[in-house]
Amino acid sequence: MDSQFHSWLASTDSLSPAPEVDPGSQSFDRLWRVFMTARVAIATVLVVLQAFIYALGNNASRSAAAVCIAYLFATLAVRIWARPRPPRRAFDAQWLLTIGVDVLAFSALDFLQSGVMNYTPLFALPVLLSSVLGPILLAFGTAASVTVLLLADAWWTSLQSLADFNARFLQAALSGSGFFLVALLANQLAARLSREEERSQASQSAARMQNQVNQLVIEGLAEGVLVIDARGTVRSVNPASGRLLATKDAARNTRFVLTREKAWQPLVEVMRRTFETQTAQEAEVSLDYPAHGSRRLHVRTRLAKSKSGSNESMCVMFLEDLREMEARVRTEKLAAMGRMSAAVAHEIRNPLAAIAQANALLEEDLRDPGHRQLTSMVRQNAQRLAKIVDEILNVSRAKEQLPAPAVLTLVLDDAVEKIASEWAVQNGTSHRLQVVTRAAHAAVWFEPDHLRRLMVNLLDNALRYASASPQAIQVSTESIAPGKGRLAVWSDGQRLEKTVQAHLFEPFFSSESRSSGLGLYICRELCERYGALIGYQRALRGTTEGNEFFVVLNAGLQPLNDQSPLFEATPLAPLKS
Repeated sequence: MDSQFHSWLASTDSLSPAPEVDPGSQSFDRLWRVFMTARVAIATVLVVLQAFIYALGNNASRSAAAVCIAYLFATLAVRIWARPRPPRRAFDAQWLLTIGVDVLAFSALDFLQSGVMNYTPLFALPVLLSSVLGPILLAFGTAASVTVLLLADAWWTSLQSLADFNARFLQAALSGSGFFLVALLANQLAARLSREEERSQASQSAARMQNQVNQLVIEGLAEGVLVIDARGTVRSVNPASGRLLATKDAARNTRFVLTREKAWQPLVEVMRRTFETQTAQEAEVSLDYPAHGSRRLHVRTRLAKSKSGSNESMCVMFLEDLREMEARVRTEKLAAMGRMSAAVAHEIRNPLAAIAQANALLEEDLRDPGHRQLTSMVRQNAQRLAKIVDEILNVSRAKEQLPAPAVLTLVLDDAVEKIASEWAVQNGTSHRLQVVTRAAHAAVWFEPDHLRRLMVNLLDNALRYASASPQAIQVSTESIAPGKGRLAVWSDGQRLEKTVQAHLFEPFFSSESRSSGLGLYICRELCERYGALIGYQRALRGTTEGNEFFVVLNAGLQPLNDQSPLFEATPLAPLKS
């Protein structure tokens, strides 16, 4: 924060019994030091003046010299050790020992004056000090005390010389009136300056806050933002610019010249057109980096002109990666396609059920093997279509409220063994499936039917790419933390291409033409609902490398007893190697 927002340092006042220092403004501290320095200067001048008078042989000034020396030491003590503190009330120890000392010292000098010396103008110092740094009551109190002392001095002098009685009283009255007027004007001027300073500080604070907010917004933008002058010097950047321009200077928010890199010349051309035409520009450019390849950007510019009358203007350039824009468009298209697919699937469901029912009735009356083979083909494809419809509707269906973790807690090993056994029997792949459970009865949070759907999708996917050799598919579990389990489905299929790996869990993406592309997407959606993590990697099983889909499952709040499993596990027959 700026120094104007610093509060006063709390310290002990050397002239009073350790009161707490009130917070004040920096200008008060500065004015305090100026007045205290002025007091020291005036005291020094008075001491020098008294020494000069004494040197001229005027011995009557010894008392006045003593007063001046004492006043000099008092002002030095206040200047060195006292701490500034705005007064809470008109009179306290600090102000009594500064303004009061001034008034008493100058009154003593005025009383002891000899010759033509007149110390009355010195009273302007305590009056100004109290008026500028204190409240109006302190200013008027100081002016009143000075006026009373001047009138008392005039009365005392008139007792010795009755001739100039009226003149001395008139001079004291006029001086006192002048001090009251100075006190009023100086206090009002100081109060006005204080209000203006407060407004200025408030405006500066609001401007700094707005600047910080703008900076945070710009830094959080995914778009790159460059502020460029007419000479091509980048005055300001945001972190996204460093990623798009492949420069470390943008990441450090330092200035750099846009024309220094050959790859940035398309941006320079857009900037020049903006300054030449004085209008906003929009273009698609390609930045060619020898080491990084090319990068296509969508560029928009705006011209910011100065309102202070100067001719200086800035080009604000917005950069956006075209790949990200195209990805957003693809996402929007996928979302629209999903909504349309859900509507179409809902309309297909009833006719499909009618087709399946009619085919079943027809199959009952057929005896010819060829005809029965045709109805079997119709039944299989109808089931496949029904499965695709169900998957699409499950994806588009809103997420229902999940029960508490304790309600959906299940024993991972038991559930996995039962689901894998049922799937192997249904698909006739018991000789190709191996189940290895090492989760030690870990209790995890997952709905049984959803875990079954998750495993069936992963196993179907593994079966599609696995070889026909024994133990080509392996399901394993293990504990990776207290009560936390890991489920893995491995197959000895070929390595997936990088382009396929990048879109594995996206909806409607599949490397097979007969697949809906929703299986792995549904697996990811189910895992997200229960806070589980799903991923893919290449892994070794013995000496064979294959594809592994793993799921990290969260623990339930209340682990189940080993004697009361949620699933009755069906033991698998010994696997033949």
